[in-house]
Amino acid sequence: MKTYSISEVAKELNLTVYTLRYYDKEGLMPFVERSGNGTRLFKESDIGALKIIECLKSTGMPIKEIKTFIDWCSEGDGTLQQRYDMFMERKADVEAQMEELKKTMEVIEHKCLYYKTALEAGTEDIHKHVHIGNSVKN
Repeated sequence: MKTYSISEVAKELNLTVYTLRYYDKEGLMPFVERSGNGTRLFKESDIGALKIIECLKSTGMPIKEIKTFIDWCSEGDGTLQQRYDMFMERKADVEAQMEELKKTMEVIEHKCLYYKTALEAGTEDIHKHVHIGNSVKN
């Protein structure tokens, strides 16, 4: 079975070796075996587990909660419900983040159109409206 060094895994996951060592120190990698001299030996399955950790981290999940998830995985089938519930919660959080990002994108798209129109007109005055009675003049 092929094993990978910490630097190879760091490169594969676009992380630093320091980050992987930190994860190990925080108990997020109990599954990683070590050689006789203490060198971490990563398998493909370890890289897959680290991708899940990175996924959870990208949702804003704290390291402490990720550690709880890792512990549940180690405990086996008795924690399936907790793991399912955790992922359903993460899903809801990500959906909320996506809604916020959608609103942000709408503002950005509006400003892109605003500035494109101003550039084409050669002035931002194109967007200024003077109200006189019921008529609007540009």
